[in-house]
Amino acid sequence: MAGPLVLHCNYVEQGQSVAAMCRLAQRWGYAGIEFRQRRYGITEDPTEYLEAVAAGVRETGLEVVLFGAPGPNLMLPADADRQREVELYEQFLRAAAARLPLTVLNAFSGGLTNPQAPPGAWEQHGSACASAAHWEQAVAGYQHLAAVATELGLRLAFETHMNYLHDLAEPACALCEQIGSPAVGVNLDYANIHHFPRHPSASETIAQCGQRLYLVHLKNVLTVAGPAGSPPLRVRCGLADGEINTRAFLRELFASGYDGPLVLEAPRDGDREWFAQQDLAYCRALLADLGAL
Repeated sequence: MAGPLVLHCNYVEQGQSVAAMCRLAQRWGYAGIEFRQRRYGITEDPTEYLEAVAAGVRETGLEVVLFGAPGPNLMLPADADRQREVELYEQFLRAAAARLPLTVLNAFSGGLTNPQAPPGAWEQHGSACASAAHWEQAVAGYQHLAAVATELGLRLAFETHMNYLHDLAEPACALCEQIGSPAVGVNLDYANIHHFPRHPSASETIAQCGQRLYLVHLKNVLTVAGPAGSPPLRVRCGLADGEINTRAFLRELFASGYDGPLVLEAPRDGDREWFAQQDLAYCRALLADLGAL
């Protein structure tokens, strides 16, 4: 059986209030929402933000609540700055867990780019340009945060995301191994991995994650030819409309034993409220076909 279908908040970041986000997710039939740790472009007290989320969840009866980006930036060079990032994230974890029924969170370790490489050359950023110090910084910070998560009964899942140390499944799992805690695992976003020129298959990626697979993001892309002499472009599109075979991906995912949340995303412009309903309908149809409802 498939786990709960969760709305990523980027479907409802076009001026909607937190209360409206919750009402829309409930009305459309999602089990919950993945919120951001803090909302971009909005100045607000963190406690007031969490209180608004908790109020929206109580009102609508949403069963699943996650939080994601930005997370602590452990790529900062100064020890004191990284320590402050860890302290702030610990405060967030404790405050969120006190108000909401959390089980797993989408985790990040801070952006990491190669200043000598062009933007979009994903294979030259993130784990490809990481130094030993970057690994040590991420491991030290998350060893502390993993202990906090264990105390709170939570798990943290590093998203496979371009421009991060954990951009691909292999370095994400390596990071988990070095941290050495069952409280940390992987959030597999295969569409992000698909952006890399030479990427493993979905089957290989799922196998790489193994028992560290704690969370899954679903979205899709199309590859189109770029200008002469430039790499191809990846275009954001609907979950049913891209070149990733989501049906085959889910079949492999369920065969691996994964039964955690499936977070649907809309990283594209336009009427995202409509996209949220389209993508959910498509995903439900797939789950019915696969006998996973």
